[in-house]
Order: sequence, then C-alpha cells, then structure tokens
Amino acid sequence: MLYWIIAILLLPFVVILISHLKSKAKQKTKLAEIKERWGQPIIAGRNFKLISNYLTAYGGTSQIATNTATDLNLDNVFEFIDRTNSKPGQQYLYKQLHSPQISEGYFAALEQRIDHLAANTELRETTELKLSQLGNNDAYYLPELFKKPHQSIFPAIGNMYISIAPFLIIGVAFSLFIVPNQFMLMLLLVLMIANVVIHYSNKTQMMNYTHSLPQLLALHKVAAWLNDHNLLDQEENTRTSLTNLGRLKKSLNFITLQNKASVDPTDIAYLVSEWLKMFLLIEPMVFIKSISKVNKYLADIKVIYEAVAQVDVAISIQSVRDGARHYCIPQLNSGNANIVIKDLYHPLIENCIPNSISIDNRQGILVTGSNMSGKTTFIRAIAINALLSQTINTSFATAYKAPPLKIFTSIDMADDLGDNKSYFQAEALAVKNIVDQTIASKPVNSLVIIDEIFRGTNTIERIAAAKAVLSYFIQNQSFVFVSTHDLELAELLGSDYKVFSFEEVIGDDRLVFDYKIKEGLLKNRNGIAVLQGVGFPQGIIDEANEVSGQLREKYNL
Repeated sequence: MLYWIIAILLLPFVVILISHLKSKAKQKTKLAEIKERWGQPIIAGRNFKLISNYLTAYGGTSQIATNTATDLNLDNVFEFIDRTNSKPGQQYLYKQLHSPQISEGYFAALEQRIDHLAANTELRETTELKLSQLGNNDAYYLPELFKKPHQSIFPAIGNMYISIAPFLIIGVAFSLFIVPNQFMLMLLLVLMIANVVIHYSNKTQMMNYTHSLPQLLALHKVAAWLNDHNLLDQEENTRTSLTNLGRLKKSLNFITLQNKASVDPTDIAYLVSEWLKMFLLIEPMVFIKSISKVNKYLADIKVIYEAVAQVDVAISIQSVRDGARHYCIPQLNSGNANIVIKDLYHPLIENCIPNSISIDNRQGILVTGSNMSGKTTFIRAIAINALLSQTINTSFATAYKAPPLKIFTSIDMADDLGDNKSYFQAEALAVKNIVDQTIASKPVNSLVIIDEIFRGTNTIERIAAAKAVLSYFIQNQSFVFVSTHDLELAELLGSDYKVFSFEEVIGDDRLVFDYKIKEGLLKNRNGIAVLQGVGFPQGIIDEANEVSGQLREKYNL
C-alpha cells in the first residue's frame, strides 16, 4: 500500500519532468531549424486571408492599388521576404509591404532594431526561438481583439443564465446522487440540451475571440522577455502598455489552461474537455467575463502587438539581406529629382542579370526589345525595388538613390468580359487611372511603369495616344518607364524620352539573350534570320528583308 501511495505522489512530478524534457527537445529541434534556414526563403503554405487580418483590422486598405499588386506579383514577393517566426510578425510585414513609407524616422528606427540583433547572433537566434511561441494559427486573430470594443452576443438574461449554468448543472447532478428523483433527472436533461444548443449555436461567433485570448497571454510573455533583453522600443507608452497587459494575466491563465486540453483531438483529455465546455458553457462564460477586461486594454494590446511584430520583421529583413546576392540600403531624398540604380536585379528570378539605369523627372525611359528579351522583367524589377526600398529599406542593387515615390503600373492587362470591356477599354481605364493618381499624389513624385502601352488598338491610334499620354507624364514631372515595340514612338517623343533596348544574337537557329540593357534603338537584325533558320519559304524571307531595309532606312537604324 505504501508503494502505491509513493507512486501516486510521484506521478505528477514524473509527468512534469517528461513534459519538461519534451519541451527542451522541441526547442533544440526548433533552434536547429532556425539556424539552418537563415538567409533562405521559407517554403510553406500561407493563408493570405488570415495574414491580411492586421492590414484590414481597422477597415483599412492597401496603399498599393490592386492591379499594381497583381502586376508586381506582390504575394510572391511577400513569400520571398517573409522569414518571420510569429504570426504577428508575418501580419505586420504583410501590412508594411502594402504601406510604402516616406518618414526618415521610420527607417532609422528599423535600422536600429536590425543592427542591434545583427550584432549578436546568439541573441538573435534565441529571440527567434522566443518569437516562435506566437507561431500558433490562433495568433492570427490577435488583431480581432484590439480593432474595436467588443459587445456581448447574448441578451442580458442570457448573460445571467450562462453565469449560473455551471452551478445549476453541478447542483442538479449532485442532488441526483443524494436522492434519485425523476423530476431532477428531467431537469438535468433539459439543462444539458439547452447548454449544448447555446454552445454550438454561438461557437463560430465566439471561436476567434476565445481562441485568441490564450495567444494574448503568450504575446505578453514574449513581450516581457524582449523587454528584459532591451529589444522593445524603450518608449514610455510601450512600458505602460506592457504593465497594463500584465493585469490580464490571471484571467488569461485560466483560459489557457482550459484550452491546453484541446490541442490533440485524439486525446481522451480533448473529449473530456469538450464535454465540460459544452455542458458547463465554459466558452460562453469565458467570452462574457473577458470582454470587459479586454475592452479596457484595447490600445495597450495594439501597442504590444506592434512592438513584438517589429522585432520579428527586423530579423526577417536581416535574413533577406544575408541571403541576397547583393543589396544596398536605399538613399531616399525628397528633394531628389533623379533616380540612380546600379546593378539592379529581380529578387525572385534565379541568376537574374543585373542592370543599371538613371532617370530624372524631365526625361522618361522608353525600353524596346523583342519578346522574352527581358524588358518586362526589367521594368517590373524597377517597381519592385522602389517598393521594397520604401517598405523594408532594402534594394536589390549595389546603389539606389531616389525620392520617395508613389508607384503606379499597367503590366498584366486582360479583357474584362464580365463588364463588357474590351482589352483596349480595360487598358485605357488603367492608364486613365494612373493619370488621375499621378496628379492626386502630388507633391510626392510618381513612378509610372507601363508595359506595351495601348497594345490593344490599331497602330496609328496606338502610337498617337501613347505619344500624348507619355508626353503628359513628363510635363507633370513623373518618373516614367515604358516598354514598347513601336519604334515610331522614339522619334515622336524626341528628347522627352531616352531610348534603351534589350537585344539578342542568333545561334543555332535560335535567339540567345544576354538580358543587358543598352542605350539606343535595336541594331541587330535577328528576327528574320530566325525565320530563315527554322525553314520559312525563301519568298517570305526576301520580302521581309526588303521591308526591313526600308523601315531601317526610314528610322535611320
């Protein structure tokens, strides 16, 4: 008998020890993973609906137009730069990617955080491990806690019943053990059925809220650790909010305890937990009791959420930089009338050939070249690097000098058959929108990127319309990059636009591209040579050469 008593007394300590050893082993594995993936993109599925929760928490919208985000493949860009360890960090980075900055103070604070963590690899790795405690998907719902005051979903009488429901169930059940009674049994069944109905009919509305509350406790613990290691902003409001959030710990500890049993649905503890929550209305009771407390500290929750997320984002940016072939810290100057970029490349394209370019707002850039020569990739890379320079303070180039810019693009166009719009109508509306926004964005300069302007209409009107629009952009001092096949545009635009080209050479009956931008119009005559190489009739080749000669003579090529 003594052995059984000793075993029972020792059992909790054994369970605690095993749990501790498992936790240590899990942390060791996670730390090894953190070290191994440094400087590398994280290949994982991403739920952009949940990631965008912080961006839309206040009914806000992206500062990047939807069509521009599509043109730049912005979700793919985000996947490349997202090296965050926590869900708040991931959400904050997503919002920042859609919110270009012009404040020098923002970039100074960002670089200070990055430098502090970059100086101590061990501290940075330990910080990543700590931030991973907010890696649970429930942490995606933290912005739901602070976006607005919460109201009870139950009427006053419902709140009263939910508060006493556990005591009613337990009291009736206990009375049945003392004195079996058919009436009390029926009452117990009615109460249980009523509680099941209340539990499941409101579960969806409460779930995001009640599931995010344990993450609020995790947020406070992570923030306290970061604060102890001088990694949080040392502003007064951050310290005050951390103190205020600590006052929620007592109630949050209870919520976390009752949720821990729900981690593994195959565990018997999960089933018991669900029964208790269902029959005793634990989740509705937690919802009611915690609303008033959370409402009291909405602003503090937001402050701490952002403070923790900023640390995670700083680590993510340093990982991107360490893994880059080359990068630079952009030089953004609001008084600058020039853009100078050296050795620019597209970060998502493997072995992308770097190119350099300079432009001022008195002369645009016209880019010509055959299909697949690299002109669209180049102008897209210009826009992506401009955006990253004003969001993560990083440019994939050896030098980037520019003023703060509003970015407008028209690259991937398509018919909108649902709205009965032709390709050209859709394109015309997109360009018209850019015209309007470049005016509205003043005094901030605009960066305008257009691929194959007005390709959806006939040659004469396309060239005439393109000339008028492009001249207008220069008159309004926008920075403009436009790709085109229309060589006549270069002559019509004159000194307003400098012409650059991507060329190719013929080799083994195929085009070989070097993807290097060169000043001036195309000089090579490779297109017809390819036709000849793949076996077109000689008559076609002869006529094509004759017409080509006439056109080159006309345009002095």
